[in-house]
Amino acid sequence: MTLPCITAARRFDASAHRPFRIGAEQVGWIREHDVPLLARWPDVFEIASDAVTLAAAFDTVDLRSAALASVIGALAADGRIPGWRNETYAIRNAFDAPPLAYIERAASRFFGTMTYAVHLNGIVEYADGAPQLWIARRSETKATDPGMLDNVVAGGIGWGFGIGETIVKECWEEAGIPAEIASRAVAGRTAHVLQSLPEGTQAEQIFIYDLALPADFAPRNQDGEVGEHRLARIDEVARWVEESALTVDASLATLDCLLRRRWIDEDACAGIDALFAPPKQG
Repeated sequence: MTLPCITAARRFDASAHRPFRIGAEQVGWIREHDVPLLARWPDVFEIASDAVTLAAAFDTVDLRSAALASVIGALAADGRIPGWRNETYAIRNAFDAPPLAYIERAASRFFGTMTYAVHLNGIVEYADGAPQLWIARRSETKATDPGMLDNVVAGGIGWGFGIGETIVKECWEEAGIPAEIASRAVAGRTAHVLQSLPEGTQAEQIFIYDLALPADFAPRNQDGEVGEHRLARIDEVARWVEESALTVDASLATLDCLLRRRWIDEDACAGIDALFAPPKQG
């Protein structure tokens, strides 16, 4: 049986969406039932049967960003873009690519643009006992997946932040992990998610890291985004993954850690290898 998180991570029907393009480059996906909402701005979008394209007149990053900002503000006021974050994301199909435009983070799923995140597995290895993982429970006030279990640290990478910077920042904000410990995080694999969600499309690259935490360290949330932390056995965490108690993203990051360390069998994660390669467009 394929784990629910593996199926969910690629639960996406391209035929129910229209590609969103800037110039000749596809940068996102817009749900078919959302396309008519954009007809209010004929000077901003060229709407065709096979794609929605940002008007060619917006030929600089600043012009594109300003045009999209006016649309996003109006859509948010109408309740079409929930969970306003006051964070800037760049529209770019690769993490190291130059931005084509900047948008409010909450709008990334409406337009289905590529986003980037880090997920950290907090590991405690005892000299005389089995390893355990620190698991967080997301705050009930979170805009996405409130109350669900998560990795000890997980966060989106905003524009202007590198992966290492984001790890250090999120480690402190979410778990009170000091920079000198956070900087020891070791890279795992990168998961590629393309899934349909109530607010739109999550097209995201998740950079997975492991961090060894001292046995006498207990995470303490600093920013109100985590309800609690718990230290759990590997079998407990594996059961939570099977039961979909963890978010899809956290489940993939956790499974990557458990597989790399051979704490679970590959047979338990049938199909996961496909998630470490980008999905095909179209």
